[in-house]
Amino acid sequence: MTTPINDAAGIDELKRQLQSAAAENAQLRGELAVARDRQTASAEILRNIASSPSDARPVFQAIASSSKRLLGGFSATVLQFIGDELHLVAFTPTSPEADEGLKASFPRKIADFPTFALVRDGKTIQFPDSEAADVPQLNRELARLRGFRSVLFMPLMNRGTPVGMISVTRAVTGAFAPDLVQLLQTFADQAVIAIENARLFNATQEALERQTATADILKVMAASPSDVQPVFEAIAANANRLIGGFSTAVLRYVDGAAHLAAFTPTDPAGDRVLRASFPVPFAQFPPYQLVAQGAAAQLPDTELEPAAREIARARGYRSMLFAPLMSEDEAIGIIITTRRATGAFGDHHVRLLQTFADQAVIAIKNVSLFNATREALERQTATADILKVIAASPADVTPVFQAISDSAKALIGGHSSTVTRVIDGMLHLAAFTTDVEAGNADLLSSFPAPLSSSGIHSRVATSGEYAFRSDMQNEPDLTDAMKELARTRGYRSILVVPMLRDGVAIGTIAVTRREPGHFPDKAINLLKTFADQAVIAVENTRLFNEVQDRTRELAESLEQQTATSEVLSVISRSAGDLAPVFEAMLSKAMQLCGASFGVLNTYDGTQFRTGATYGLPPAYDEYRRKAPLNYGPATAPARLLKGEPFVEIVDLLESDAYRSGEPNRRALVDLGGARCLLAVPLLQDERVVGTVMIFRQESRPFSEKQITLLNQFAAQAVIAIENARLLSELRQRTENLTESLQQQTATADVLKVISRSAFDLQAVLDTLVESAARLCEADMAAITRKSGSSYFRAGSYGFPAKFVEYVRDLPVRPDRRTITGRTLLGDKVIHVTDVLEDPDYFFEGQELSGNPRSFLGVPLLREGSTVGAIVLARRAIRPFSEKQIELVTSFADQAVIAIENVRLFDEVQDRTRELAKSLDDLRAAQDRLVQTEKLASLGQLTAGIAHEIKNPLNFVNNFASLSAELTEELHEVLAPAALADDIRSEVDELTGLLKDNLEKVVQHGKRADSIVKNMLLHSREGGGEHRLSDINAVVEESLNLAYHGARAERPQFDVTLERDLDPAAGSADVFPQEITRVLLNLISNGFHAVAKRKADGAADYEPVVAATTRDSGDHVEIRIRDNGTGIPDEVKEKMFNPFFTTKPAGEGTGLGLSMSHDIVVKQHGGTIDVATEPGKFTEFTIRLPRKSRFPDSAG
Repeated sequence: MTTPINDAAGIDELKRQLQSAAAENAQLRGELAVARDRQTASAEILRNIASSPSDARPVFQAIASSSKRLLGGFSATVLQFIGDELHLVAFTPTSPEADEGLKASFPRKIADFPTFALVRDGKTIQFPDSEAADVPQLNRELARLRGFRSVLFMPLMNRGTPVGMISVTRAVTGAFAPDLVQLLQTFADQAVIAIENARLFNATQEALERQTATADILKVMAASPSDVQPVFEAIAANANRLIGGFSTAVLRYVDGAAHLAAFTPTDPAGDRVLRASFPVPFAQFPPYQLVAQGAAAQLPDTELEPAAREIARARGYRSMLFAPLMSEDEAIGIIITTRRATGAFGDHHVRLLQTFADQAVIAIKNVSLFNATREALERQTATADILKVIAASPADVTPVFQAISDSAKALIGGHSSTVTRVIDGMLHLAAFTTDVEAGNADLLSSFPAPLSSSGIHSRVATSGEYAFRSDMQNEPDLTDAMKELARTRGYRSILVVPMLRDGVAIGTIAVTRREPGHFPDKAINLLKTFADQAVIAVENTRLFNEVQDRTRELAESLEQQTATSEVLSVISRSAGDLAPVFEAMLSKAMQLCGASFGVLNTYDGTQFRTGATYGLPPAYDEYRRKAPLNYGPATAPARLLKGEPFVEIVDLLESDAYRSGEPNRRALVDLGGARCLLAVPLLQDERVVGTVMIFRQESRPFSEKQITLLNQFAAQAVIAIENARLLSELRQRTENLTESLQQQTATADVLKVISRSAFDLQAVLDTLVESAARLCEADMAAITRKSGSSYFRAGSYGFPAKFVEYVRDLPVRPDRRTITGRTLLGDKVIHVTDVLEDPDYFFEGQELSGNPRSFLGVPLLREGSTVGAIVLARRAIRPFSEKQIELVTSFADQAVIAIENVRLFDEVQDRTRELAKSLDDLRAAQDRLVQTEKLASLGQLTAGIAHEIKNPLNFVNNFASLSAELTEELHEVLAPAALADDIRSEVDELTGLLKDNLEKVVQHGKRADSIVKNMLLHSREGGGEHRLSDINAVVEESLNLAYHGARAERPQFDVTLERDLDPAAGSADVFPQEITRVLLNLISNGFHAVAKRKADGAADYEPVVAATTRDSGDHVEIRIRDNGTGIPDEVKEKMFNPFFTTKPAGEGTGLGLSMSHDIVVKQHGGTIDVATEPGKFTEFTIRLPRKSRFPDSAG
């Protein structure tokens, strides 16, 4: 229940709370309004960025307006750094005069704007009072001009680089609040985004425009391959557009002058000035030398260059950019782009113009190549046409001359052409291109003409040199007839070249033109080419008849050679196969000898056999297939066997064999229709090895050429027979050698493996079984060797993986059930063609092994005893050959050698290891003995000294303690005595000092007593008992002992001891006396090293020895480090050797590090390592196991 407020105080408090809440609400509404205004401004700026991707100026204006409004400013400006200048890109107006003054202040050099130096590192700068003394003069002037008193400068930073700045001013003095500075920073970031967006957009746009321009130029190149003018015009237009030029011109260099090739128009008057300025010699054209080396150049202000000033004014531009057209390091032209404004062109515009220059060069080369190719094609076409005419008219040269005349006129671009021939001292018109009838008539009436006449044709034919007339109407030595002929034919200039054969003119060719002038070298050379073709045509015609006669003579010989070649070709292709050779030979023999059919028989010394037949009538062919080849004594084969060089029977019907009824002769005549026969022998070493017989079905004798030809074919048949025999022998020999080589290679491979892997028996055995299987065409192979008293498979090839796993640890029993077991029973080779037919064979893993059927087993024998076996298997039922059995036996011997090598090597290795261990033990024992002897004497000396010190030290300690007690008693006795205050004070002071000094004596006496106890402990022969010891305590005690020992030896010795003892290092089971001995040795060595370095005079040197401990889990680590002289590499290698020392004689035994190594490594099972750098430092690292690794007994 709410209690009503009745008192006035309660009502006032309630009013106060309501007023406070209203004020807070008003403040929140104000802050909300400000936040909304800022968000609205940011959104507006982002909209401007999105709507104006290529132009940042609208964004800058929005930023300026928002900055002024939201920061409560008087004005705002946005400046952008472009090159080395500062540009005004946006501002909020104040007054017309102030605004004009602001715009007139920009652009300006960045170096002249002092605020740049203040903000270039990204810092925000503000001047609370523009009239303050520390404000730069320029800023004060701008403040007065614009009417403000305070200003805030915010840099626009892009990747750490200033790209512009925003400034906001106020009409009153005072600093800007941090939240307003932060707000302006936000606007600055948005301005940078706008700049970067515009840059990227414009860069992309420019790249696209460049690519589009390049594509457009390439299209023009493709559309105008023979004319460069459209390309030049496209290049000029695109270059001018993309660079933003006022005008662009393309010039070509021709004959020492610059010629205007294309340009972009500006105005008629300026264009006329440009055209009138070209062509211009290089000497009067400064840009020629300006870019002669191939680099682009520019003229920022044409008013500064007298040579360019006049035309620049006439055309209306102020700056120029030049890019040379370079072809193979030579300038062939130039592109010039101009601008109305002064200033340098950007690097990207220079590169762009150079790109257009390169495209212009490509276009020039393309057109040149195209025109050259077209001209060459036209010449080749004309030449081909002439050659066609020559080929079509070998006996008549007139069509050729006419074709030459027409082509010469067309290709040289002449008005007319003529061809003349020298015949019997007279020049005859051979061909010409027609003109008007009057001109043709005058030309025809001019020939024939004597060679001695004054005409140009006669003079060229006589001299053998070309000549021309450049003007047939005005040259002084021309006759009226010559001038009249030129008028009627319609030409003003003429070129005449001779047709030369062996240096003598056999005619002329002339080409005329309507215009006067010289003929270019290209036309002269082309006309000489036509003259050469005309000579070829004349020569061809002369040779044609000779060739025709000779061709007829050679045709028959060629046919015979072709036939011989074809037979030889068949011989070469059908190596070892005689049938196609014999058939080809019979075919050609019958063709060239005009026979109807033929037969080739071979003879082995007792019997004839049919080698080949060709064209046999069916009935006779059937007879020969069935009847034996038994030739009677009167037959042709029988007569050839008796030695007749050939047999020719012109009429078989009249032969004795036919009349007597010899069966083969009867069948030949009656069934084959033969009437004439020619037979020649196949002779090899004067021995008949066959016969060739050809038959005609008419009674007509063979010519001597045909008989000779048939003998040649017979010789070829003998060659083929011998080739086949030799090839057969060669193949057999090759097969034998190949097999032998394969075996030798396999053996060599195995021997290589044995030599390279002499001690890797498995590699040898694997190679051996694989080679054996491959060379013996086996599908599978395995090797078994003796291990102990049993046999196990030691290697396999080709068996399934499951089978290999199945038999891996399965011993092989020597019995007859398996092939391997049967082989192990004795010293014989076991060869079974089909194991399934063998009654003794039984193997449980037959299916797993892949069901091999044929087996070969060879025992491995050493000194008559079986030590293993090699077994090969085939899935197919196929026995192994004797050679294969012999090869596997060889592999078995190699396997025995490899096994024996490994056995011997293992024995040698075991014995070597035993001897090495014995030698190491002996050396260690010797070293320990010497070390023990020396340490024993040192221990005895130490014990004696310690015992001698012990009694006096006890005396000192006891009496020091007693004296301290007596001092206390003295103080108590004097307490009641009546003494003056000053005396009392002096007594108290003296007794106090005496007591403190005695306590120090007691303290140091106890420390000395501890040192003596340790000396006695370390002097004992043994190392005491091992026990869990606090590692940090051992290290601390060792440092103290070593330090006091060094100070006792050298009172002036001083060193800084640094300790970094890890509490987690904890305890370890060690011989503490032995570990202390090691640490004392290492620390003492460190003291010696730092003392030596200090003695060497090192400047600013502070000797330091540091001890560090670290927990390493089941180990503990101790590090002793000094910054002394370090250890050289040659010393580091020997420093753990007994009696090795680098100290002077008398200062060391050389046993310290050797003993330390043995204590840490051999006694405790730890490690000791050293890291050092000569002249810098040395650090020993000891790692000790935490748990005991030695027997429970001491030592």
